Amino acid sequence: MKRKLVALNLVLMAAIFAAAWRLRSDWAEARAREQSLLNRRVQPPPALPMTSSPVPQPVAATSYSDVAQKMLFSKDRNPTVVIEAAAPPPPKPMPSLPVLYGVMNLTDGTTAIMGEKTGTRHLGIHPGDQIGEFTLVAITSQEITLEWDGKQITKPVDELIDRSAPPPAQAGAEASTPRPSQNAGSQSSQSPQPSQPSRQQAKAAEPAPGAVLSDRLRACQPGDTSPPGTVSGGFKKVVTPSPFGNMCRWEPN
Repeated sequence: MKRKLVALNLVLMAAIFAAAWRLRSDWAEARAREQSLLNRRVQPPPALPMTSSPVPQPVAATSYSDVAQKMLFSKDRNPTVVIEAAAPPPPKPMPSLPVLYGVMNLTDGTTAIMGEKTGTRHLGIHPGDQIGEFTLVAITSQEITLEWDGKQITKPVDELIDRSAPPPAQAGAEASTPRPSQNAGSQSSQSPQPSQPSRQQAKAAEPAPGAVLSDRLRACQPGDTSPPGTVSGGFKKVVTPSPFGNMCRWEPN
C-alpha cells in the first residue's frame, strides 16, 4: 500500500514539475517576443506633398440669382419681362363679288360685261381693269379670276352670272308683248282704250349705245327694247345668241 502511495506521489510531483516548466517556457517566449516588438525600429511613412488650397473667389451677387428666380414663396420674382402683344386687327371683310352679264371674245381680246353689283351700270372689263374693289385678272369661258387685297379669287362663270334680270333681248320681247287683260274671259261692248305710256317705257323708246367696251364697241343699256339693227349715234345694235343668253352690243354702222 505504501508503495502505491509513494508511486502516486512521484507521478504527481513529476506532473507538477512538467507543468511548471511548461509555464515558465511559455512566459519566457512571450517576454522575448514582447522585447523584440518594443525594440523594433519603425520606419515613418513618406510625407505627403504639400498642395496649396484654392484662393476663394470674392462673393458676387449674380451667384445668388437662382435663389431669387426659384423662390418658392414668390414665383413672380424673375428677370423675364412679359410684353403682351397687341391683338392683330380683324381681317378686312371682303365685299360682295361683282356680277357678270356676259363674255365676248372680240378682236382686241376677251371682254367681260360686269357690274359692281346687281342693278348698277354695265361696264366692259378687260384683264387688268378694275371693277369696284376688284381687279379682273383672267377670264375664260368656264371661270373668272379676280384679285382683291392681294388675294386671287377664282369662281365659275355660272356663279357670277346675274340671273335676277333677263337678258336685254328677252326684256325687250316681254315689254313688246301685250299682256292679256284679267277680264279677258268676259265680253265687253266697249272697245279698249290705249293706256298712256309710262315714263320708263318712254325712256326705253329712245335707244342709244351704253358703256364703252372697246374703241369700236358699246354695251346695251338696261331696258333697251329696240330691235336688232337699230341705228343710233353712228352705231348699230347687234344681238347674238351665246351660252349665257342673247348678247347685245352696238357696233359702228
